[in-house]
Amino acid sequence: MTLIQTLRPEALAAPESGIVAVVNYGRLREGLIPLWAGEGDLPTPSFITDAASKALAGGETFYTWQRGIPDLRQALARYYERHFAKTFAEEQFIVTGSGMHAIQLALDALAGAGDEVIYLSPAWPNFDAAAAIAGAVPVPVTLDHSGNGWSCDVEKIAAAVTPRTKALFINTPSNPTGWTADHETLRAILDLARAKGLWIIADEIYSLFHYGHGRAPSFLDIAEAEDRILFVNSFSKNWAMTGWRVGWIKTHPGLQQVFENLIQYSNSGVAQFMQRGAVAALDEGDAFVAEQVERARQARDLVCGILGETGKARFTVPQGAFYLFFTVDGITDSRAAAFEIVDKANVGLAPGTAFGPGGEAFLRLCFHRRLDQLEDAANRLARWMKTV
Repeated sequence: MTLIQTLRPEALAAPESGIVAVVNYGRLREGLIPLWAGEGDLPTPSFITDAASKALAGGETFYTWQRGIPDLRQALARYYERHFAKTFAEEQFIVTGSGMHAIQLALDALAGAGDEVIYLSPAWPNFDAAAAIAGAVPVPVTLDHSGNGWSCDVEKIAAAVTPRTKALFINTPSNPTGWTADHETLRAILDLARAKGLWIIADEIYSLFHYGHGRAPSFLDIAEAEDRILFVNSFSKNWAMTGWRVGWIKTHPGLQQVFENLIQYSNSGVAQFMQRGAVAALDEGDAFVAEQVERARQARDLVCGILGETGKARFTVPQGAFYLFFTVDGITDSRAAAFEIVDKANVGLAPGTAFGPGGEAFLRLCFHRRLDQLEDAANRLARWMKTV
């Protein structure tokens, strides 16, 4: 028996990221424009890095509050009061080592071997894989797609519920589709969860990246204090902090000790000097976030305009997040197409096959970058489409 054969089956079954496979193929290409990853092109702004650097230089390098320093949890409460008009105590926030870590902790708390968790697909692939590694059974329910865009049929979610179902994972605004639930849909999902005694893991990381009026609709707008909802979030997108790996969970205050225990036995807490940067992001970053959202709006419109003029790209203009999820006439294998686009257009895209059921024919383009680079990339893609 080889070493690898002695590992857990769930670990052996963990899939290679379909996004990373393309990234690894093309990352060293000279002049390639990388639109495959879910991040912008700006480094973390100085008001955040300066706060972290000051704390680091000041010796804030010891063990700290595993649930997060009080200053950061209080800053999170202020953030929600400003953007969601809700008042929460600091005891409702747990600081995590990234949004991904927040999702893993939510799964640790809610689903074990054989339990089922339902998620909406196409979806960011990490939830599906993390649930399976934990021993749970991820159950995809596909969003509907038509000429009117993406939509969620809550009856399809209800039909997927079984006695083993423990939770619903709802990401809105959605990565990769840009679908954004309205309050009616959120209310229907919450009513279903209440009726079936299910938890909701609410991934609202892109709430502020919404191209309607103000932020996107949230479960917070309709939820009661005792509803079974865990909100998972991250500093990565809003404040250009993808490499920092800091996130949070908003939960019922009665669950804080449980989640502190889960922190203890996973990463034992986030470095205090990094948390100081996160405090600055929350308290001083609203203008920066607003600038990023407007920049992304302009980028979305630019890319949609150029690709739309080809007559070969099919897409719904996204309502939220910062991705264009599109098909190309004549392309049926998006994974093969993504590699071909690297070779022939020198542009990096993520294949829709990486995002599960319903995404196979699509390609994902992250448009959260500067306009001149996006214009160049879109024109390269337009030229490539003429050869298909």
